[in-house]
Amino acid sequence: MLNMLGSFRIGVAFALTTLCAAAMAQPRQAPGETSVSVGVTGLSQFNTRIVDSGSFNWQDASANVNVTRQVTSAFSAGVSAKYNYQNWSWSNLQSLGGQAPWTAINTPALGMNFAYTPSPEWRFGFAPTVEWSGETGTGTGGTATYGAVMSVARTFSKDLTLGVGAGVFRQIDETKVFPYLLVNWNITDKLRLANSLPAGPAGGAGLELAYALTERWTIAGGGAYRSYRFRLNQNSPVANGIGQNSFIPVFARLSYALDRTSRIDLYGAATTGGRLSATDTFGTTQYSTNYQTGFALALSFSKRF
Repeated sequence: MLNMLGSFRIGVAFALTTLCAAAMAQPRQAPGETSVSVGVTGLSQFNTRIVDSGSFNWQDASANVNVTRQVTSAFSAGVSAKYNYQNWSWSNLQSLGGQAPWTAINTPALGMNFAYTPSPEWRFGFAPTVEWSGETGTGTGGTATYGAVMSVARTFSKDLTLGVGAGVFRQIDETKVFPYLLVNWNITDKLRLANSLPAGPAGGAGLELAYALTERWTIAGGGAYRSYRFRLNQNSPVANGIGQNSFIPVFARLSYALDRTSRIDLYGAATTGGRLSATDTFGTTQYSTNYQTGFALALSFSKRF
C-alpha cells in the first residue's frame, strides 16, 4: 500500500520509500522473480491556526516506484525512487515581518532495500536512502538527508510477526536516531495490527489497526510521529536556513481493492502536537511556533506488478 502520513511526507505527508517495515509484510518470491510497485498520493491540509499568529494550509503531491528482485531463496534486493512536492500558503503572520517562512518544497529521494531470511522464522532488513529536500530555488547543495533503517523480525506463527528496528539519519546538519517496533499481527481473520508507515528519514513505522469489512473494503486507524527538515532558499526571511515541521498525525483510512494488485486509499487525518521552526545559517532559531490541530484529506492509488 502506498502509505499516508509521511511524507505521509507526511506533512501529513505519506510514504517515503519502501523500507524495512514494508518489506516485512511482503510475501517471499521465488528466486529470480522481480516485483514492481508504483503509487501516487495527493493530500490537502486545510487552514490551520498558528498559536502565535496567523494560519497556513498546504497541498502535497507525491509519486514513487519500487523494484525488488528475489536474488536467492534467502536474499532479496530492491531500489526505489520518489518525488514529493509541497505547496504552502500563509496568512496574517506577525513574525518575520509578516513574510512567509517558506513556500514550495521539493524532495526527490532514492533508496535501496535488502532483506535476508535465513529461515522461515527470521528476517533481517537494511534500507539505505538519500533525499534532497529544499525550497524551490535551492538546488541540491546543502539539502541532503541520508542514512539507513535496520531491522530484525521473528515470525512466531502464521498470524504473528514481531521485531525491532532503528533508523539513523543525517538530516541536513542534524543527526537523528530512533528505535521502533515491527508488528504484523492477524488478531482475527478480519482484524489486523501492523505498521502504518514505512520507516525513513521522517520517523518510525507507527501502528495501525485495520478491519476487513469485505474482501474489497477495509477500514483502519492509526498514528505515528513525523519530523522533517528542508533547506530554505536565499529569498526566505531566514535566507539559506533550515525549516522544520514536526507533528503527530492520527488518521483514519478507508480502502478499496480494485483487484489483487491495485488499491485506492482515502485518508482523513488530524495533525496534533505540531511545531514549525526556521534556523539561520549560524544555528540560531529565528522562528519557532506551535500550531493547533489541523485536518487533512488524502487520496492514494497503488499497484503492484
